[in-house]
Amino acid sequence: MTANVGTIDRALRALVGLALIGWALTGGPVWAWVGVVPLLTAAIGFCPAYTLFGFNTCPAKRN
Repeated sequence: MTANVGTIDRALRALVGLALIGWALTGGPVWAWVGVVPLLTAAIGFCPAYTLFGFNTCPAKRN
C-alpha cells in the first residue's frame, strides 16, 4: 500500500471523521458512524477509492 492521501487531505478527512463520530455519539443518526471510514483513511494515509479512480494527493509519492 503506497500512500496516496496528502497532508491537507488527511487533516480534512480526520476532522470530518471526528465530527461525524461525535455527532453519532451525541444522538445523531446511525449513518453518522460512516465517519470511521475517513478517520481510518486519514490515519493510514491510503484511500482505496483513490486507487480505483487514479487520484493521488500525496506529493511525495507521485509517479
